[in-house]
Amino acid sequence: MATHSGTFHADDVFAYAILKMATAGQLELIRTRDGGRLAEADVVFDVGGVFDPAARRYDHHMRDKPLRADGAPYSSAGLVWRDFGLDALRAYLPEASSETLDKIWRSLDGGLIRDVDLMDNGATTPMAGHFSTLVEAWNPTFAEETRDENDAFRDASIVVLAVFARVIARAQAAVLAVDAVALAARTAVYPGILVLEQRLPWEDAVFDLNLTEIFYVVRPAGTDWTCSAVPPEKGSFAQRRPLPDAWAGLRDEALAKVSSVPDATFCHPARFVCGARSRDGAVALARLAVASGEENSFLLIH
Repeated sequence: MATHSGTFHADDVFAYAILKMATAGQLELIRTRDGGRLAEADVVFDVGGVFDPAARRYDHHMRDKPLRADGAPYSSAGLVWRDFGLDALRAYLPEASSETLDKIWRSLDGGLIRDVDLMDNGATTPMAGHFSTLVEAWNPTFAEETRDENDAFRDASIVVLAVFARVIARAQAAVLAVDAVALAARTAVYPGILVLEQRLPWEDAVFDLNLTEIFYVVRPAGTDWTCSAVPPEKGSFAQRRPLPDAWAGLRDEALAKVSSVPDATFCHPARFVCGARSRDGAVALARLAVASGEENSFLLIH
């Protein structure tokens, strides 16, 4: 594998991390701008002036740069992910099904990888706290004359691989959560209420599955249980049906008295989540909330 020497950016570090994952670490990296050495490499990324997937050349620094279907520019990270991302996922998640791997690939392609692409191409506003900027902080500074740039690149790649692994794990969990939420919806006992037996990330799944009649999601939270109000759309801080106004801000005995649920523990002042010490208690709160019928999708969390 070959990429350019000198200052590195997040996209070439990401491209290397993807290739390293895809090959289970069985690769040799050369960082150079020497055309002869680049020509000898099996894969060349972020240098060389050529984008040719058949020849495994993945540069994007040319006038007719490669673009995504929506017109967003690729960086070397996105180009390598496009062709080697599934191989990386197969190596990292050997037990996962092809369908699951494809969903994870698409999740990362439209999220983390795309963000790296946009930042590298100046297609998004540079931010000091953006992950791409933080990765580039591994470049030696002018005051670090003895620090080797190739060592710095590999140090940065270790960080990227660690973050990559966590993003993949979360994407996999989201895929599995959709299946669990779908099962809970099919077997739901109470109208408007989804009861999950694990603390799953349910928010995206509810909308991906178009569960328009679900108002509350009950799930465990440590040894306790919570009842969360579903927002009207992804990313919204409103609720399809906020919890009863009489519960807002109450805790323990006060909430138990008002709700008649003995083990009720709290209700957030913004009425988007409440809790109880038991599954039955949380379900009882959800059933009471459904019965109250306090629809107000414009109640915002402050």
